[in-house]
Amino acid sequence: MAFWRQFLAMLQFLTRIPVKERGCDGVELKEYSRGIVCFPLVGLVMGLLTALVWWIVMPHVGALVAAIAVVIAHIMLTGGLHLDGLADSCDGLFSVRSRERILEIMRDSRIGTNGALALIVAVVLRTALIYQMSADGLPVLALLIVTPVVGRGMMAVMMYRQVYARESGMGNLFIGKISEGRFGVTLLLMAALVLFIGGLSSLFALLVTLLFVFGFRGFVASRIGGQTGDTLGAACELSELVFLFFLLWH
Repeated sequence: MAFWRQFLAMLQFLTRIPVKERGCDGVELKEYSRGIVCFPLVGLVMGLLTALVWWIVMPHVGALVAAIAVVIAHIMLTGGLHLDGLADSCDGLFSVRSRERILEIMRDSRIGTNGALALIVAVVLRTALIYQMSADGLPVLALLIVTPVVGRGMMAVMMYRQVYARESGMGNLFIGKISEGRFGVTLLLMAALVLFIGGLSSLFALLVTLLFVFGFRGFVASRIGGQTGDTLGAACELSELVFLFFLLWH
């Protein structure tokens, strides 16, 4: 039962899927880091829902409109949470400023040019990649299911043995507080789900994505001395795009 409550707490934390408050009773904020192993499972729920949208829409309107519908559904499921992190991260990290100023820019609720461009590219690229998977005859339903699993599983890489770059914030619930055991279980669960659902052909894309996230983690740490909730969201969005791109690399 404790694991089920942790899963519901993480589902509530990472998505806009309605979760009854009593389902999360007993899960305190200080215990949220234990829920990291549930991240791939939350991704699985999201993947199943977006795949359902494709399955319903595709036969009636074609692959392009279905791809657009899937992207809209993905945004609605998260409330744009991770896209917001991507925009804030790009505004800050790609400004030629000091560490303190970068963090101020990332905290600013207003969006800048870098953030706006990042959002446009991310949404258009995701739509194009999903459409191209269908055009290439890839198993779109299976790959839609596993892509959010990868995005949320890779967030563990950004948290493990990292420093929280701010004095306070929601990212501090996880960053630097993931145990070695839970980190390993999270990656194994992510890989198992990807291989079981996506097949061996998805292994290459998964490995490249893992390398990318380690590189992105290093870049962020070199700029601001650690990670924030925004960089976690950015990593989630970017890792999904990298995974989708290299699924087509065959």
